[in-house]
This record gives sequence, structure tokens and C-alpha cells, in this order.
Amino acid sequence: MNYRSVKNLLSSVTEENEATAITFLLFEKLAGMDKMKVLMGDEIPKETENLIMEAANRVAQGEPVQYVIGETDFYGLTFNIAKGALIPRPETEELVEWGISSLNGEKAVTGKILDIGTGSGCIAISVAKNTEATVEAWDISDDALSIATDNAKKNGVNVAFRKVDVLNFMPTDKDRGEYCCIFSNPPYICNSESEDMENNVLDYEPHIALFVPDSDPLLFYRKIAEIGKELLMNDGMLFFEINRRFGKETVDMLTHLGYSDIELRQDQFGNDRMVKAINR
Repeated sequence: MNYRSVKNLLSSVTEENEATAITFLLFEKLAGMDKMKVLMGDEIPKETENLIMEAANRVAQGEPVQYVIGETDFYGLTFNIAKGALIPRPETEELVEWGISSLNGEKAVTGKILDIGTGSGCIAISVAKNTEATVEAWDISDDALSIATDNAKKNGVNVAFRKVDVLNFMPTDKDRGEYCCIFSNPPYICNSESEDMENNVLDYEPHIALFVPDSDPLLFYRKIAEIGKELLMNDGMLFFEINRRFGKETVDMLTHLGYSDIELRQDQFGNDRMVKAINR
């Protein structure tokens, strides 16, 4: 077993550049070898060879490489990843960057921050690591909360994780004005869109974190924006990652609910992907 044999296996199921990147990643994470050592053909123990080949076969059969190696990098940090939580995407890093730059801007925002639908904890933990804020994070999934809790410990931050079904959450008097900022990357893919999705997403990533009914694509955004009017302090910020199909509809909904200074941004691929709004 060598670099070439692993790459050839992966090239049979994906395009060459991706196969090359995954091959180097497997050698790095499972054998501790950088690209130079891999290309030079440095010898590795037989048990490590078997581990790499087993991992390559799992990837070739469709399992996401992040689940195979059990971790992924996000916003300069490393996160444990398992099937109970979505794999963080580059678009979410862009949302985090926007949020952190807003929180740490010329008029630095202080207070408590909430991440709704935290999954692996990538948003909450990245914000906690890069701001002075107190961070709380909600999810309905016990598996996701367990993964996120481990990730907070792994990255040396304190995040208060809570099991909350946001669709049935009713703010109380003590919740009013508690947060200076809310982040959310909730389920936003319509069920009908699953027909165009890759099997490695459909077969492995949790559907509860992916899909919404076609009849109500703004289901989570509307609920979060509604409770956000009570949870957010005056001038508090709301950040959403959104379905690229519903940028205008999301902006219109936020406008109708009374948010101001609403900004819709595109991601690195030119898709409507992020919204920021202010609670006045």
C-alpha cells in the first residue's frame, strides 16, 4: 500500500483533485505524515497501512471522510465529528467571520450570545474562542449536544449547552433582552431538494438537521426571528445562514417582523447565503 494505490482507489469514485486531497488527509491524520513524506514514500507500520486502506475503502463506498477520520477543521480549530451532527461547511465559516468581525468591531458588542441548532458546536465554540462574550448553545439532539460538549472541552472554551426544541420554545420574562446576538444555521433544505443531493450527505448526515417541509421553507427562521424579538436586547444582532433560494423571502420576513438594517450577503460561490438583522 502506498500513496498511489490509495489515490487510484479514490480516483475511481471522485474527481482527481479531490482524490488527491483526501489521500493526503488520510496519511496526515492516520499516519502523521506530511505531503513530502508521503511523496517520498516513507515507510509506515503495517497496522497503519491497514488503517489507511480501511479508511480509503469507507470513503470509496460513500462515507464522508470527516466521519471516517472523526474530525474536521473549522475556523482555525479542530472539531470532533460523528454522525449525530452535520459536517461544518465553508459557508458557515463565512457566517462566523461576519459575526465575529461585527462583535469585535469599532463598537465592540458585549453580552451573552446564543447559537440555535448548534450541531457540532462549530459556531458557538468559534465565537467563544474569538470574542470575550459568554456563549450559550441550543440543540434538540442529544447526540449533537454530546459532540458539541466534547468539542468545547477539546478547544478550551466554556459554552453552556441546553437541550431546547426551538419550535416549541416560549420566552419567559427572565429571557427578555438576555442576548446581544443570536446565530443560527437551522435546517433549511426543502424535502424536494433531496433528489439533487449527493448520497454521501443523504446516507450519513442527520436529516433532522437538514430538512424542512416544502410547504414552509422558512419554518425555523420565522420562529427564531419571532422569539428573537424578545430574546435580543435593543440593537441586538441576528445572524442566519440561509437557503440560497430564499434570500428575498427571508429578508421580507425579517422586515415584516420589525427588524432593521437587514443585510443579505452572498457566499464565496456567489449564492445568497447569510443574513444579518438588528433588533430595534
